[in-house]
Amino acid sequence: MLYVCATPIGNLDDVSPRVLEKLREAELIAAEDTRRTRKLLSRFDIHTPLTSFFRHNELQKTGEILRRLRAGSTVALVTDAGMPGVQDPGMLLVEKVVAEGLEMSVVPGPSAVLTALVAAGLRGEGFRFVGYLPRRARELEAALARWRRDGGLIVAFDTGPRLARSLACLATHVPESRAAVCRELTKAHEEVVRGSLLELSGRYSVPGPEAAPIGTVRGEITLVIDLGPPLEDEAARRPDAESAAGALLDRGLSRRDAAAALHVCLGLPRREAERIAREAAART
Repeated sequence: MLYVCATPIGNLDDVSPRVLEKLREAELIAAEDTRRTRKLLSRFDIHTPLTSFFRHNELQKTGEILRRLRAGSTVALVTDAGMPGVQDPGMLLVEKVVAEGLEMSVVPGPSAVLTALVAAGLRGEGFRFVGYLPRRARELEAALARWRRDGGLIVAFDTGPRLARSLACLATHVPESRAAVCRELTKAHEEVVRGSLLELSGRYSVPGPEAAPIGTVRGEITLVIDLGPPLEDEAARRPDAESAAGALLDRGLSRRDAAAALHVCLGLPRREAERIAREAAART
């Protein structure tokens, strides 16, 4: 039997009694990071043996665990935080278990996605979880265009070093969209900052084209963004560059940085971006 167990996303006291029961019953616990899981086990006096199960050994360990399951062993699968298989290792093993008709049970628990969705306080009909935001501005732009076609609420993960650039790029396209930056959920320093994407991009450092990487934002970050009603494809592909330039300048960006944002995030030719930023600055 395979038990897929959700573990706390920050506060160890959020673990469910049923998860603890399955961790005790298992003959082996497959953990994304055995050091972090050992802290949880130690807290609740659980002594089940551990084996590592992470991205770089997932294929090999999946085979080993399948052999155990076929032989009748009970294995618990956990990740560092939340549910295995949701942006964490585990889905390959689950697919194989289902394909072979082996026994499996999912033991639910804390979820950064659902916690952030409620904490954001944004009303919407359903939502879409998109995993980690793309690293590159053009990839983020393309993804945003797809998401805007359907509209609604988007939930995404991001990292501290990339947060400022992500918010700046998103604000260039949809500055007035309501959003929330949820950081360190359930932990002692939990923070939920709400506002428009433009306001949030001003709340966090916005790097210029020659700035060093931003490292001041720490912790696990979940973003919730309300993209509003669905848009036609053409509208999603052609954001209002002049309006975006004016909004960026209003938030205190220099003309040079506003032009750089238009060039990188909207894909405008550099000279055109500079012209639009210059004209927007002249109007302010």
